[in-house]
Amino acid sequence: MKLILTTAVDHLGAPGEIVEVKDGYARNFLLPRHKAIVATRGAEKQIAAIQRAQQDRVIRDAEHAREVKEALEALTDVKVAVKSAESGKLFGSVTAADIVEAIEKAGGPKVDKHAVELAKGQIKTVGNHDIVVALSSKVKATVAVAVATE
Repeated sequence: MKLILTTAVDHLGAPGEIVEVKDGYARNFLLPRHKAIVATRGAEKQIAAIQRAQQDRVIRDAEHAREVKEALEALTDVKVAVKSAESGKLFGSVTAADIVEAIEKAGGPKVDKHAVELAKGQIKTVGNHDIVVALSSKVKATVAVAVATE
């Protein structure tokens, strides 16, 4: 079966690639988990959109990583509004996707959510937290995130 990958799949390909896989693998794994879509003529437009979105988040080289690091560290008003108890404990936790969204709302550059380094359940209280964003293997930026109640 011919499919177009929507996310990176180990040992198969990157987003936007057209791959040929066995029917069962496609039907039971890739399609239900939204890792791929069936390759059709109309899906070619989707490939272009996926690749453009991927290029927006990619760090091209060390110089670009330094520029993004400076832009991230210059941000001062990165705020995440969440539901919390009166004691300041959150209902759930702040995720990497929440942080990426807050960075973009604050006027920062687009960052891949996989670049945000969070330990499981790291942010579970209201307050200020320093978050590390790994832009490359050598360049890491620290962003101050304020977690407040809604």
